[in-house]
Amino acid sequence: MSLPTGTVPARPTAPTELPTADEAVAHTLLNCLLREVSGPEHQTAVVDGHLLLRLPRAGVLLRAALRRTSLLGAHRFTGPVYVQRDGEWAEADWQLLAQYTQAELERRTGVRNEEFLEQLASSHQGVRSALTAKSAAGRATSAGTAADGGRLATYLASEQSLLFGHRFHPTPKARSGESADWGKYAPEAGAAFPLRLFAVREHLIAEETAEPGATAALDRLHPDVPDGYKLLPAHPWQLSLLQDHPGFQAALARGDVLDLGTTKAPFAATASVRTLYDGDTFLKFSLNVRITNCLRKNASYELTGAVALTRLLDGALTDLAARFPGSAMLREPAYRSLALPGPDGRPDVALLEGFGVIVREGLSRQLLPGTTPLLAGAVADEYPTGPGHLARLLEGAGPERALAWWRAYLKLLVPPVLAAYFEHGLVLEPHLQNVVVCVDGDGMPAQVLFRDLEGTKLLPEHHADTLAALPPEVARPMTYDAQRGWDRVVYCLLVNHVAEMLAALADQHPETEAALWAEVRAVIQGYADGHDACPPRLAALLAGVPLPAKANLLTRWERKADRAAGYVHLPSPLAEDVLSGASSTDTPWSAR
Repeated sequence: MSLPTGTVPARPTAPTELPTADEAVAHTLLNCLLREVSGPEHQTAVVDGHLLLRLPRAGVLLRAALRRTSLLGAHRFTGPVYVQRDGEWAEADWQLLAQYTQAELERRTGVRNEEFLEQLASSHQGVRSALTAKSAAGRATSAGTAADGGRLATYLASEQSLLFGHRFHPTPKARSGESADWGKYAPEAGAAFPLRLFAVREHLIAEETAEPGATAALDRLHPDVPDGYKLLPAHPWQLSLLQDHPGFQAALARGDVLDLGTTKAPFAATASVRTLYDGDTFLKFSLNVRITNCLRKNASYELTGAVALTRLLDGALTDLAARFPGSAMLREPAYRSLALPGPDGRPDVALLEGFGVIVREGLSRQLLPGTTPLLAGAVADEYPTGPGHLARLLEGAGPERALAWWRAYLKLLVPPVLAAYFEHGLVLEPHLQNVVVCVDGDGMPAQVLFRDLEGTKLLPEHHADTLAALPPEVARPMTYDAQRGWDRVVYCLLVNHVAEMLAALADQHPETEAALWAEVRAVIQGYADGHDACPPRLAALLAGVPLPAKANLLTRWERKADRAAGYVHLPSPLAEDVLSGASSTDTPWSAR
């Protein structure tokens, strides 16, 4: 095999401009291939400022220029991807790269996936639309700063700034539905819109609450509901998908459901698309639209499970908040839906799940005074697409301030997640889209808020009595065994979240990468030191055992449910001997 030679001129490690949709999709595919396919099989190398990546079964050698290498193997790419042909390098656009990926995965797995290329095309269209919407709206990257739009505007701008999505998912912006609907309702389009309101006869309402007054957030949306009815808001996009359902139409005709029009105030789409916020309450709606890998609806067990977890975990969450000031969970104390009988006399599942809405606490109930909330995914984004990006929070700051920012952040984020697992048997899912970072007036971390109980699970050995008291169809999806729960914690906390936030810091100060990882080790060690005996899983983590990374590409290729996703294992930067000799400039044929 011929390797490139020569010296690559020095490049800036922080991006100076946004990539094109073609580049973004190609780089994301390359990330997935590096992490899940070629890296684990030792088919990669870093030579003269380029990544070389071989797809051994397809007989393809690829090359891409690097802005910066990474101790975890999560390198930063720049410019086009190239393929070697007859000893020469020719540019390979994202479509050709997708075809190479398809060929390699078919040969590797023996599985065919006829929808894979179509989903990649959908994701490309999503990225292109997001870039076009940003440009057309003239939304400068400083839009919505505290000075001109208030803290709420800054927060919403951060939620709506993820133009490229998960950089280790092959189709982060794939979506079903009409493009016109995406333009009206997508966060990256800056969507904000009123909800549709219905009054439903009380006996046709399904709801559960974890505390008195939990449904007040719904009832306040329209104060004049007729006696004998309860208010049910609907996401207008979801309504368009369900409005022709015969049972729903019949209920409207009978007067069991009354159309009350729309809310006066708009709700803004957050990063999850279906969770909306009006500055007071988050409402998590069902949305029968496939986004990335899943249909985004609230299954009936998820509706019940969110409220059950809010009720059952009150003691654990209160303990964690008291022991780790500056960390808290946004709870989900209620749901409400439409329980119209189907032909068998039981609630029609399509309507029960389709109209289900979960109430999540608003930020104001937990937010520290004087702080500005920001979506962690926006702070850690590879590109500075929003006002809360780390490059803006630390603009002009030197390495010492960056390290101080990092220490403060890790102290807020890491210990409560570890305590939740080891002391409460609670698997939190603190990936970048599930955490809100609250910064003070100087841009320093003051608080982290965890959210989305859908991903929160229980370890059965800690919660046997609690789980036994729940219906099996609710309890079963609410649990992970200890090992799977630990893999999920380590992946979400360290690989998805900490490593990506660290990467954004290292883009600004690449010489600090090993020191940043040393701080991660120190905060984990600090938690371990608080135990008489270090838990074995924590001891292994500190010793540098490989880190589990969710295999998004292989999961998507094999069309598995997210819960059944497998993991690949990455070389850990946490061991002391790795940190003492760490260098991110010379990388052998490996995943690192």
